[in-house]
Amino acid sequence: MQTLFLQGPSVTLRTLVLVIASIGLMVLDHRGSQLEVVRNTLTYALYPLQYTIDLPIRLYYWGDETLSTHKTLLNEKRRLEDFQLLNKVRLQKLDILEKENRRLRKLLHATPKTGEKILIAEIINVDINPYRQLTVINKGSNDEVYISQPIIDAQGVIGQTIHVNANSSTAMLITDASHALPVQVDRTGLRAVAFGTGKIEHLDLRHIPHNADIRIGDTLITSGLGGRFPANYPVAVITHIERSPDEAFVSVDAEPLALLDRSREVLLVWHNQPQTELSGDDEP
Repeated sequence: MQTLFLQGPSVTLRTLVLVIASIGLMVLDHRGSQLEVVRNTLTYALYPLQYTIDLPIRLYYWGDETLSTHKTLLNEKRRLEDFQLLNKVRLQKLDILEKENRRLRKLLHATPKTGEKILIAEIINVDINPYRQLTVINKGSNDEVYISQPIIDAQGVIGQTIHVNANSSTAMLITDASHALPVQVDRTGLRAVAFGTGKIEHLDLRHIPHNADIRIGDTLITSGLGGRFPANYPVAVITHIERSPDEAFVSVDAEPLALLDRSREVLLVWHNQPQTELSGDDEP
């Protein structure tokens, strides 16, 4: 059996024959095109083998490129999401600033052209006592704020200061149960007093005679009487009138025009500041 497999030309002879055949084929291919058909045929025949051999390398590069592209897209997506979130925050802030700007412009236009000095203040606190309706603003004696100074917003009268500190002041709303404000009907000039009821949306007009010319929808403005509030500031609108023959006066309800529970910026009005007390040197 071993002798059978050893039969045939020697290895050296076979190698020499193959080398000579290779050189002959190269010379023949270089000098002529007789082997072009054979080359093409072998190329088509060996292509599946070449493709199979190259397939792992192709898959490696394809996977690496796919993963890199996916990672790049994920990073780009995160970057765009962060940028979008930042833009949304900026837009929200710009929207808030734009609304605040509109409120301040509207607030400044709310003051009648009477030459009165005004100062914008911000409400920084609200009294939670259900029996009092008080707010705290961020202006005080350092800003020349004084007790009983009128406070308004873009819609109407809010109230007046009752306590003044160096950098803040406490204001009583016109709806406080202990507050009373001289008013008059804008349409007829009828004078009355608007009393607070302790309810943020309700004022009470008392001592109105039965024959008074007053209607639902009439606007109440400050009359200027009493010397605290300047005249012609809007206060409230009449919402209910009840004429009972058993009562001596008409029952009249009004709703404040000012946004008492929503205003953030208010105006302090200098109208009738208290005179400085005389010192000992000034006494007669």
